[in-house]
Amino acid sequence: MDFSDDYGYNVDYNYTDDSNDTPHEEAVFQHQSTCLKEVLCVFLLVVSVVIFLLGFFGNALVIWISGFKMKKTVNTTWYMSLAISDFVFCAFLPFSITNMVMEEWIFGRFMCKFASSVMFLNMFSSIFLLVVISIDRCVSVVFPVWAQNHRTVKKASVVVCISWLLAIALSFPSVIFREVGTHMGRTICYNNYTLHQHGHKMVAMSRFLAGFIVPFIVIIICYSIIVLRLRTNRMTKSSKPFKVMSALVAAFFICWMPYHVSVLLELNHQKYDHSILVAGLKVGTLMAAANSFLNPVLYVFMGNDFKQKFKSSVLSKMENAMGEEGRTTSRYLSRSSSMDGRASTHI
Repeated sequence: MDFSDDYGYNVDYNYTDDSNDTPHEEAVFQHQSTCLKEVLCVFLLVVSVVIFLLGFFGNALVIWISGFKMKKTVNTTWYMSLAISDFVFCAFLPFSITNMVMEEWIFGRFMCKFASSVMFLNMFSSIFLLVVISIDRCVSVVFPVWAQNHRTVKKASVVVCISWLLAIALSFPSVIFREVGTHMGRTICYNNYTLHQHGHKMVAMSRFLAGFIVPFIVIIICYSIIVLRLRTNRMTKSSKPFKVMSALVAAFFICWMPYHVSVLLELNHQKYDHSILVAGLKVGTLMAAANSFLNPVLYVFMGNDFKQKFKSSVLSKMENAMGEEGRTTSRYLSRSSSMDGRASTHI
């Protein structure tokens, strides 16, 4: 049986334990948590609590502002969907934090499967929405007149639903492989690939390709086209329409890259030092979780200049940050259509 500790975040750590558990071993091993005595574990615990507090309340604020305080637009639809994804993930962090402290899973088989699925639902829904936003920005710049006539909230909502459905489908392996078992005197939530010889490799590679490589290529292509178009039309004076989105994309890839690298290395865990690999997986998973609270922070601090942020209220800052891109893009679309045929266009 492959026992896989989740170290607080319900992810893939598959290390085969050659000594099978027996009733005698169950009586001998009385597990006692040592997390609070280990520097790395205490550090991860503290950061996890901070991520939970900032992510939960920050994303709740974004959902409230974009959903109830602002006019519904294509841009607010994108950002509210991202905030919902991150909010749901943060809402489940207390389960992982408890597991981290106790070093034991006490929430049962259903929550073992469900909590793990939520993490990957967050990963896939976030990256798919970032890809959609990138394509939307690219189309708005390359085909401004078409975009002005066809970009509607209804169509954006349909695209969001499709993105979520795909994310749900790709997070389903956690429902299949995640199990609860007893190991060394403790109950753990682990990935059981025993009955599927290549299951671990297939899951890890599919998540890496669908959740990282392919989206990265699409986003790079979209941004390359946008930059070339702006330079061609001499519109580089204003970078505001793309500041928030660029920061969101950069934060996502910086946060998730260490996790994917660690999981790929874990496929051949026999070749690497166990303690180093475990530490890398813990830190990589923590960085991935950090992405859930970075999004609302970026909404606030990327939309306006430094002085304006301190002069206005938190609500105003968030509203301006999310609304600014829509206003600037709208101005660009209108001017592009009205100045069609001229040698240059300016925002």
